Amino acid sequence: MRYPAIEPYASGHLEPGDGQEIYWETSGNPEGLPVVYLHGGPGSGARPSMREIFDPAVYRAVLFDQRGCGRSRPLAEHAGVDLSVNTTAHLLRDLEALRTSLGIDRWVVTGVSWGSSLALAYAQAHPDRVAGIVLMAVTAGRRRETEWITRGMRRLFPREWEEFAAVVPPGERDGDLAAAYARRLGDPDPAVVATAVQAWCVWEDTHTSLAPNAGPHYTLKPPLEQQVSVRLITHYWGNGCFLDDRPVLENMHRIAHIPSVLIHGRWDVSSPLDTAWDLHRAWPASRLVVIGDEGHGGEAMMQEWIRALDEMAGTVSQTVS
Repeated sequence: MRYPAIEPYASGHLEPGDGQEIYWETSGNPEGLPVVYLHGGPGSGARPSMREIFDPAVYRAVLFDQRGCGRSRPLAEHAGVDLSVNTTAHLLRDLEALRTSLGIDRWVVTGVSWGSSLALAYAQAHPDRVAGIVLMAVTAGRRRETEWITRGMRRLFPREWEEFAAVVPPGERDGDLAAAYARRLGDPDPAVVATAVQAWCVWEDTHTSLAPNAGPHYTLKPPLEQQVSVRLITHYWGNGCFLDDRPVLENMHRIAHIPSVLIHGRWDVSSPLDTAWDLHRAWPASRLVVIGDEGHGGEAMMQEWIRALDEMAGTVSQTVS
């Protein structure tokens, strides 16, 4: 069961440089166990409802919108926005700047989908600042994962994939489709951009549709949110999530001792279970929970996420000042 809706007791904008203003907020117990939530996407933003996964009597919950999305500024809404200052390395620096600005020594890190990749990269870069990790709909930011979504899923949806790929010029269809889409989003013709955004959103909803009780998500977003999301997703995926020089699976030894829970849906066809399994096998302190009737999210997974966070608080509370 989710905790009751709650308002933040503090919020603001962090200014880490590069002309960025990063929205953040804190809710729950000001003296509680610090936890930071990393949203998915990239570009989905931290929804207010995510405050409800944290026990407000136990946790001091920190939510923030990653660069370019949500309530952070500038939004990545058009090609004039400089995305060269929006990389995984920049997000890791933002996280550290936010932690220190809030006077937090160590915190629990939790994330979903892309947020789990970011959580793993952050923990590997700053293992001494992470008390515990809880991840849902687990990804590791590998090119093989994004290639599966943009190309491998053709095996399941051949007609829909042909429509998705048709947006890209013929000479680019054998290459990185995310990068090709990112180039289309930089076209000066608004009609070209709109077509690419719509086609990407349709494909996103297509490849997640095999999960039980799945419904459309990206195609129901307001146009501005669609454009921000697609611009950031294609930017990150087209650049290997900026993790080619620090691959997560090759650096698991850095966080092998950190207690963790990995939650994944058996029916997650978009992000197959093997990523969570590979991480679990390389992570002695991890526990893997597979939800048999869920995909890339769902209420049963959400309930397991809340339980895992409750348990993590009891596991690490004595080690965090």
